[in-house]
Amino acid sequence: MSANSNSPASPKSLWLTIYATCVYAFLYLPIAVLAIYSFNGTGVGGFPPKNWTLSWYRILFKDDAIWNTVLNSAIVAAIAVAIAITLGLLAALALDRANFPGKALFRRLVLLPLILPGIITGLSLLMLFVAATMKLSLLTITLGHGTALISVATTEIFAGLQKLDRAQEEASLDLGANHWITFWRVTLPNLKVSMIAAALLVFTLSLDEIAVSFFLIGRSNTLPLEIWSRLRRGITPEINAISTIILLFSIALILVWYRLRTRTSNEAAAVLPSTIQGEQA
Repeated sequence: MSANSNSPASPKSLWLTIYATCVYAFLYLPIAVLAIYSFNGTGVGGFPPKNWTLSWYRILFKDDAIWNTVLNSAIVAAIAVAIAITLGLLAALALDRANFPGKALFRRLVLLPLILPGIITGLSLLMLFVAATMKLSLLTITLGHGTALISVATTEIFAGLQKLDRAQEEASLDLGANHWITFWRVTLPNLKVSMIAAALLVFTLSLDEIAVSFFLIGRSNTLPLEIWSRLRRGITPEINAISTIILLFSIALILVWYRLRTRTSNEAAAVLPSTIQGEQA
């Protein structure tokens, strides 16, 4: 006999609900407060917020300095995505498809940037660029971000390769296609979701990277360093405003990835029955 749905919750379920509520409040309540105070007419002090206004956003949109750093961060993140995805794809293919001496060591070296603190990565890259007599600029930040985030792209793409149905590649080769054509027309399209997920993750991590950027910065600031330098003079409402915009942008990226993943899963589910029927016929 099934338990009555109207029966009171057990103490264990009650404590689990309280625990989950406290965890979610600890994680997301500060973010909600930040967004709320971006509309507070009296600044960042006083609770509850009063005099709701959009004036801080109007001030923000007139702040050329901070929007220049937004542009710098977007350029750095976009190029870092290209570097990380290209090298991460090659590394993931090597780990999944190739057998070579030192493969286990190579796997650990690829994942090492995920373990190392950002300060160590930034300092080591700074020493490398100084030894190469490279002037610190957005270029060094871009190379630093791309290098540090290769491991993120490799991990995500490697997971996609592990779930890939190799029968499609074998069928392509049996039908006369060479390995290069099979890669472009079969392997790469099947990795689309994993590569998009890796690109979005790398882009987001690059946007808020501060440890590596701090060591490699030249005269042009990125957005996190600009916010950090302003926070040293005190919290200002326009910082809350730009943080809220970044939050909404991050949520939009998550929704885009989720939509792509859902659509791909639905397409795969729709193709599977027709494939089975074709084999049975």
